[in-house]
Amino acid sequence: MPQPLPLQSINHVSFDVADLEASMAFYRDVLGFQRIRRPHFPLAPGIWLYNYGLQLHLKQPRHTKFKEVSQERNLSVTADHIAFYVSDTDEVERLLKEHNIPYRALFVEEAGITMVFFQDPDGNHLEVGTYPPPVEFVEG
Repeated sequence: MPQPLPLQSINHVSFDVADLEASMAFYRDVLGFQRIRRPHFPLAPGIWLYNYGLQLHLKQPRHTKFKEVSQERNLSVTADHIAFYVSDTDEVERLLKEHNIPYRALFVEEAGITMVFFQDPDGNHLEVGTYPPPVEFVEG
């Protein structure tokens, strides 16, 4: 039997929202999150927030053509998902192959982020990746 993935922690939670500014105000004012720098992702506008050791990624998909869906079980890199931090995405990919789980890997050069997307048996989207610490808070 293959080994389980070497998960270390939860990194972020991501949600589609209808109104970025209203959602940011809610999470900032009601839950105490602060806005942090978000690298440019052309697939959907968004805002990243941070507090309590957790990042919250709010995104507003523009149109279905921006959803960037792969052919493997509709693996979407913009679907609502939970993300876990790992130190080695190559090991994750190797283990996903051992488990016969389809996945999609992406690298965002500007931020030095490597992400691996896959789904649980019910189709819930999951992400594991290497992420730099949130260090740049921005106004807003």
